[in-house]
Amino acid sequence: MHYGGDYNPEQWPEEVWPEDIRLMKEAGVTTVTLGVFAWSRIQPAEGEFDWGWLDRIIELLHAGGIQIDMATATASPPPWATSAYPEMLPRTAEGAILWPGSRQAYAPTSPDYRRLAEELVTELVKRYVDHPAIVMWHVNNELGCHLHADYSDHAQAAFRIWLHQRYRHIDALNEAWGTDFWSQRYTSFEQIVPPRSMPYSPNSAGVLDFKRFTSDALLDLYKAERDIIRAAGATQPITTNFMGAFPAADYWRWAPELDFISDDNYPDPNDPESFRRSAFTRDLMRSLKPGVPWILMEQASSAINWRPSNAPKAPGQLAALSAQAVARGADGVMFFQWRQSRRGSEKFLTGMLPHSGTDTRVWREVLDLGQTLGALPALAANTGRAPVAVVFDWENWWAISNRDHPVELDYLALVQRWYDALHRQHIPVDIVHPSHDLSDYSLVIAPHLYLLTDESARNVSDYVEQGGQILFAAFTDVVDETDGFRATGYLRSLGELLGITLEEFGALLPPAQQSSGTSAGDTAAVSRSSAGPGENAATVDSPAGQLRGEYLAEVIHAVDAVVLGTFVDGRNRGMPALTSRDVGAGRAYYLATIPDDEGMERLMGWLAAEARVVPLLAGLSEWVEVIARGQVLFAINHGTEHVTLTLRGRELRSGRDVDVVSLGQHDWVAVDSWSAPQQR
Repeated sequence: MHYGGDYNPEQWPEEVWPEDIRLMKEAGVTTVTLGVFAWSRIQPAEGEFDWGWLDRIIELLHAGGIQIDMATATASPPPWATSAYPEMLPRTAEGAILWPGSRQAYAPTSPDYRRLAEELVTELVKRYVDHPAIVMWHVNNELGCHLHADYSDHAQAAFRIWLHQRYRHIDALNEAWGTDFWSQRYTSFEQIVPPRSMPYSPNSAGVLDFKRFTSDALLDLYKAERDIIRAAGATQPITTNFMGAFPAADYWRWAPELDFISDDNYPDPNDPESFRRSAFTRDLMRSLKPGVPWILMEQASSAINWRPSNAPKAPGQLAALSAQAVARGADGVMFFQWRQSRRGSEKFLTGMLPHSGTDTRVWREVLDLGQTLGALPALAANTGRAPVAVVFDWENWWAISNRDHPVELDYLALVQRWYDALHRQHIPVDIVHPSHDLSDYSLVIAPHLYLLTDESARNVSDYVEQGGQILFAAFTDVVDETDGFRATGYLRSLGELLGITLEEFGALLPPAQQSSGTSAGDTAAVSRSSAGPGENAATVDSPAGQLRGEYLAEVIHAVDAVVLGTFVDGRNRGMPALTSRDVGAGRAYYLATIPDDEGMERLMGWLAAEARVVPLLAGLSEWVEVIARGQVLFAINHGTEHVTLTLRGRELRSGRDVDVVSLGQHDWVAVDSWSAPQQR
């Protein structure tokens, strides 16, 4: 179990370094990430390298028994580079230059940046490739984090090349983009510019392709550095740190290029539901590379610095959220950073060693967590599948985020809410792409797949034919991969599977207070119209009980589907709202609206029962989280109330056999070879 964090010794005088090593050993630190932002210290000028200080700290760490995750230092170019090559600086959609003085001040497609970065990596790896302290390589850092897209001339040139490779002929691009609309037709790839600021709505297919290009351009930076490291003979695994469901990078495409997944996660202690956001993120990381342990590469020991209000983690919350990651397959719990900075933008971001020193709650919790993780036995990788899958697709996210739709939908927030409805009921979930093998899942939830490719449509149809059960929800199968309508209407790929047609979307007024994932009461006070324009909700009678629908009340017609639920008020009164159709050995459901939180939870419980999916443990508070990793069950209490679980097995932290587990707020337990009367 890797335990440690980013270490930035260049920020401190060398006389501090031995004290750092001593305290790291006291805290149980096994691994540090070194050099993430050290480019300006490693290379003070072009062609000049200062290795002495780095040699010394590497040897100190090695002598102290601390392993190194060696970063390539390319995340933030030094001032000499941007001064010598100002064209490497990125630009906004408005054409403004993003100047140095912060971090990530480079255009990912800049030839000068690429050349300088590759020269640095080449020299770095040549020097340290065989050092025994280095156990993994860390490419760049949070690629795209602050620069979700660059609109510079470098991006323009690279985008044109990318488009030519994708479409081959300009006529194919014109067809895919529908450029005869508004006289946008191109006669050459050289006429195309990125979707910079323009008088009105940009071409949606062009915006979608630019997002695909941006993700690929960032991935190409990773691959270029990775290939240099491998070519130098490195045998250690190589990674780069992800950022959860990050909007600018399609991690489904990235994951095969990494030896293992690593992720940075900073839940908000002010949000009592933030542990569910973390759970979703950690299930996503686990699902990106099934069966391969991943690493929580960054988290905060307590407060951070970039939100309007930066609450500290509550006592015990650091350990609870760390256990949540380990339970979901993490073989490393790391932090940003080891020693809290004294200066700079992140000086208020608490480190493992806080600025207030070792006589602090944070330091005591860091010590305790290091001791706890160090005592855990080797844990099995998460090789098995959950019984339920939730579909999440970056390309659909990009397309549904375009403007000029019937209603504005936050795709990530909606997927999170569907996930939460299962999480509250202790039903394990995998996150999948719609083209993945779904055959092992008893139930698949596929909400709001606005963009659906032919390949994915065939895949989900085959899944149902072979015995699977799947729910599609409103605003699904609207466009193809070019963000264009298929011929003759909506639901062209899934209509036959579902046995319905879709006439119109029936946009509703957005909820006055959008569901936050806490309870149905969030939106219950919003008044609803009984008919006509201005409706903000639509009530549905269903086998799962009455559901309050929001955002959309689609007009659908059953062709050969069974109508399970109807709208009981509003302009769609009496019309189908929830349908099912048996296909082969399976069943496909369609819901023509988006329920509030209570409705989602009720519907998920009913669907799980229909698919014979049971909770991992029954009868638990929704604030208790249970996760199985191999034969070990982790139970974590994220609530304020004390809970008692009847749970038998060997408790890993104490080594004792247990029959009953008692958990206070943020307490957690790991029980091997477990059983429980509540189970089945």
